[in-house]
Amino acid sequence: KGTIHLFRKSQRSLVGKLTHEFRLVAADRRSWKILLFGAINLICIGFLLMWCSSTNSIALTAYTYLTIFDLFSLVTCLISYWVMMKKPSPVYSFGFERFEVLAVFASTVLAQLGALFILKESAERFLEQPEIHTGRLLVGTFVALFFNLFTMLSIKNKPFAYVSEAASTSWLQEHVADLSRSICGIIPGLSSIFLPRMNPFVLIDIAGALALCITYMLIEINNYFAVDTASAIAIALMTFGTMYPMSVYSGKVLLQTTPPHVIGQLDKLLREVSTLDGVLEVRNEHFWTLGFGSLAGSVHVRIRRDANEQMVLAHVTNRLYTLVSTLTVQIFKDDWIRPTLSSVPIANNILNLSDHHVIPMPSLKAADNLNPVTSTPAKPSSPPPEFSFNTPGKNVSPVILLNTQTKPYGLGFNHGSAPYSSVLNQGLGIPGMGAAQGFRTGFANVPSRYGTNARGQPRP
Repeated sequence: KGTIHLFRKSQRSLVGKLTHEFRLVAADRRSWKILLFGAINLICIGFLLMWCSSTNSIALTAYTYLTIFDLFSLVTCLISYWVMMKKPSPVYSFGFERFEVLAVFASTVLAQLGALFILKESAERFLEQPEIHTGRLLVGTFVALFFNLFTMLSIKNKPFAYVSEAASTSWLQEHVADLSRSICGIIPGLSSIFLPRMNPFVLIDIAGALALCITYMLIEINNYFAVDTASAIAIALMTFGTMYPMSVYSGKVLLQTTPPHVIGQLDKLLREVSTLDGVLEVRNEHFWTLGFGSLAGSVHVRIRRDANEQMVLAHVTNRLYTLVSTLTVQIFKDDWIRPTLSSVPIANNILNLSDHHVIPMPSLKAADNLNPVTSTPAKPSSPPPEFSFNTPGKNVSPVILLNTQTKPYGLGFNHGSAPYSSVLNQGLGIPGMGAAQGFRTGFANVPSRYGTNARGQPRP
């Protein structure tokens, strides 16, 4: 017998979760229009695929793929409504805006895959061109054109509208813009109709329908069936060229990159923040695109020790919030770093004078290089090797001198002096203090020495 969990929550399946979210979206009346257009789109796609099979036209198939792309755009619009209804959760702390970015990226990539499939089929048809029936070719063209334009102009698709304006222009838009400028130069009244940047979806629908009309005319007049394959290649290239900039833009958003057009504004705002009262440094700044039109970022601000944290936080947030909608600011005060005298524990016998002093001794070879006139090291005949310096402190070996002095007061401090014989032999004088006060080295030619003689008088 298994254990019975009375208060355990039932886990929903993936289908159950999708059904629950779909009911949430369907409860909004704004989504009813999108669902209606989606149902009509499915019916239209079914008829177009049947006509593509009956006419044996690959150009009409390529144009039908644009209708399938309209279905993807309607699904993206539903996801956009769902994102507006959902609130941030502990799992998705920044909200669900990236779902609509992912939907746009997936739709444009699928459209490009369809265009590649059309190019592959067209390459095979060049080897063996089948016969094209034009009975329903023109009817299917106008049905698809009417439905595509009606869907694009009737449904306000916020994600695709933003991407079409923010992404770079396609080669089709650039050529149409050049043509429109030439036409407006002859007829200035058409400048209000031919906009500088036309809608890429409307443009590709009109261009694809025009290619199909030319195909129909050439087949009806000369039975030139190869023009159908050429039209399919042209529609596929236009589709790929239109969707590629949108895929790149949405892909950069998914990679959390900073938009190029806001980098200058961000630098200006950060310079203003660094000049605020109390701010010492702005560092670890990171800004990225959270969704279409929303920017997120985090920044660390170092302030003075006497500055008010809440006031600085309010001023920094007020400056950056004009551009960054989701902002995280970390305020920390300046910490003075004080050097430590010792990084190791002190031994118990450190205050007791040791029996030996270790004094670094200069190299005896330095006396050979002394100039008798200037008492400075003479310049060597050949330049020394790199990172090698012929100085008196080079290759110094420690010399251990026995300490024979008494230890008055029992505190471990040496108040005696070193014998003169050791000074004359080594050329050094030993300081008159113990190891607890530190070690000092003295040279023989130094005029002053520290210490006391046996009578307690200062020694010259």
